[in-house]
Amino acid sequence: MSQPEMLQPSTAGSPASATNAQRTRALIFATLGFTVTFWAWSLISPLGPHFVEEKLTDDSALLVAVPVLVGSLGRIVVGALTDRLGGRFMMSFIALITVIPVLFVGFIGQYNYATLIVGGFFLGVAGTSFAVGVPYVNRWFPKESRGSAIGVYGMGMGGTAIAAFTTVPLYNIWPQLPFVVAAVVLVIYALLAFTLMRNPPDWQPVRQSLITTLGQTLSVKLTWQAAYLYALAFGGYVAFSVYLPTYLNNDYGLEPADASLRMAGFVIVAVITRPLGGILADRLGAVKTLGVAYSLVAICAIALSFHPVEFIVYSSEFIAMSAGFGMASGATFALIAQRSDPARVGSITGFVGAAGGLGGFVPPLLLGAMWSATHDYSLGLLLLAGFTVIALLITLWIGANPPTTAEAVDHHDSAAAAPSAGSSAERAGTDSDPTGSGISDDDKETRS
Repeated sequence: MSQPEMLQPSTAGSPASATNAQRTRALIFATLGFTVTFWAWSLISPLGPHFVEEKLTDDSALLVAVPVLVGSLGRIVVGALTDRLGGRFMMSFIALITVIPVLFVGFIGQYNYATLIVGGFFLGVAGTSFAVGVPYVNRWFPKESRGSAIGVYGMGMGGTAIAAFTTVPLYNIWPQLPFVVAAVVLVIYALLAFTLMRNPPDWQPVRQSLITTLGQTLSVKLTWQAAYLYALAFGGYVAFSVYLPTYLNNDYGLEPADASLRMAGFVIVAVITRPLGGILADRLGAVKTLGVAYSLVAICAIALSFHPVEFIVYSSEFIAMSAGFGMASGATFALIAQRSDPARVGSITGFVGAAGGLGGFVPPLLLGAMWSATHDYSLGLLLLAGFTVIALLITLWIGANPPTTAEAVDHHDSAAAAPSAGSSAERAGTDSDPTGSGISDDDKETRS
């Protein structure tokens, strides 16, 4: 019986055939694309208070949520399309198509609530770029350095910081200026990327239908496991980066400006530790790195539930929790890179990225409701600790169970290293050879 298409390794080339210069260029362009599209994706959020002052709405929460929700859910389709059309085309296309809603919001949408919602909906396309860069970078780098490379790529989420720092000052000069500047940068990037980016040497398009690709992706156990892990890691980062100023103001009486500075420190630590998570996953294994990261988050959440009053204590605990979220976010995609067929990383990344984006919206709502009802956040923090323990158990289960043929294990590198090696059972690590090359480094660590 032949292998299902989901599991067939690519043989057109190998990341080993690429030069370091080519890999570096690919990583730079992917990270730049992620950065500029996330900058555009976040343009509405900094202007939320202004729209409230202008009486366009009483609450800017929906204005901020619409592009984030669309961007998160859209990653499912965009990830699968990246497997079919390639990262070079998709990253250039998303950057270019994002120019339309950016200019619409700048010149038309920002003067009316309904048009702001419409503009924000289409601006959500920019947020799907994350699901393009992960499979693109993954295919350029050999297995032993994919976690580090994807971790560096993940720093592109700092594009939201560009929007936070520049949108309001540019708006004060001319209301259309932040949107014009972002549009110009997007166009320049799209042209350069389409001209200078190259698809990886071993990339071949997935030719089956989009529906079949998505269906097969959902049948892979790793998709659901990684989705939960990333929903907690990245979702926790998003939730606290949004809600932490309110939390510190309510629970500790910090002034809004002071609380915002603490939030900025929380965000910076998460951005820095995300590539660290990928690097550690390459050195120590993704399972070990995730175990350390989730343990750190759980311990900090439990400690914070006791409401420590010393500034240095609770500040340190939030910073340590941020480091845990950042490392777990980077290590989750290292886990995907280590455990899945490169031809399907885009599809899996789409679902996992969507879970991460959506995971950031429930916690702030839950914490807000708890504060309104009890004026206490302890129960919310204990719930976070409980869900983190579940993530830790899932991580340990992954490490204790070798991947099977049904889990779309990545055999590309072993096939490239030994093209003349025997049977498909040896390449795929089938049930008849469960200790073959299909076992990842994490599994070897666990068995030893």
